[in-house]
Amino acid sequence: MSGGEVTAIVPVWNRRDLVERALGGLRAQTRPVAEVVVVDDGSQDGSAELAESLGARTIRMGSHGGFARAVNRGVRECRTPLVAVVNNDVELAPDWLERLVRVLEDPRRPGGLPHFATGRILRAGDPQRIDATYDALCRGGTAWRVGNGRLDGPAFQEPREIGFAPFTAALFRAELFEKIGLLDERFESYLEDVDFGLRCAVAGCAGRYVPDAIAWHEGSATLGTWHAETTRRIARNQVFLISKHYSRRMIWRYGWPILVAQGLWCFTAVRHGRGWACIQGKAQGLRRWSEVREPLPYGRGSEGRAAEVLCAGEREIRRVQRESGQDWYWRLYFLLTPGGAK
Repeated sequence: MSGGEVTAIVPVWNRRDLVERALGGLRAQTRPVAEVVVVDDGSQDGSAELAESLGARTIRMGSHGGFARAVNRGVRECRTPLVAVVNNDVELAPDWLERLVRVLEDPRRPGGLPHFATGRILRAGDPQRIDATYDALCRGGTAWRVGNGRLDGPAFQEPREIGFAPFTAALFRAELFEKIGLLDERFESYLEDVDFGLRCAVAGCAGRYVPDAIAWHEGSATLGTWHAETTRRIARNQVFLISKHYSRRMIWRYGWPILVAQGLWCFTAVRHGRGWACIQGKAQGLRRWSEVREPLPYGRGSEGRAAEVLCAGEREIRRVQRESGQDWYWRLYFLLTPGGAK
């Protein structure tokens, strides 16, 4: 396979009812997909068999190991220059892929070709609201899926350069995984894409937000948004992000924003009845701190670039919050961390 051909990777863990719709959306693309690879992450409901019957190449992982492991296996199987990752609970507009490929292949684009692209993802049950656009990470080590829960509007309809793409539905150059590496399987599921995006941003591998590429996401269809296991993994992986990417000097410099961001997130978990799951996750992250920690994140001399990325992410969160209405979480975060990245 050559040229601008695309392999689509669809990680699956149960929810057989979603598989047919997801694969149907890929078959209906105006830009044909060269191959669909379904990576079955230990499903027990016949999802793998259904995917095979629908013509997808199906890889059975045998046991559940998390989203990151499933995506990595799919990436290793790809032989095309472009790789799309699409969750099984995502429905794609017919021209979704065509619009993203066009951006990655346009030689007239100033500043060089993007390394990845993602579109405007709306909520399946409430298509007037944003589910995801792109991600931004604050100095405190918590991320915002920019626009999540907001009414769709002008703030989310302008193309822009981005550093983080949600792996909910996105298109990547295959060579990017060779340069940056695969997803970190220690994260299992949740924030593994933020970790990948931070590595991309520090390395100067930028992407593009393409708002005309539309998809609809059911969102946490397998476990649920505030399921205890979801909460535990997010809480743990927030600690992983800090351990892996923050130098000692950054931890000292951003100590107060870290305490505020992590504390507010734990308070949010308590409000949803998941305080114990949050405590478990934080404790697991701290116990594994030395395992995840890298002696010199990004190598000697690149610490400043990591700090720039965090500050830029915080400025983006502040900007969009001001334009589209402030969540209580971010209102309190910025109130309690004055004088930061403005």
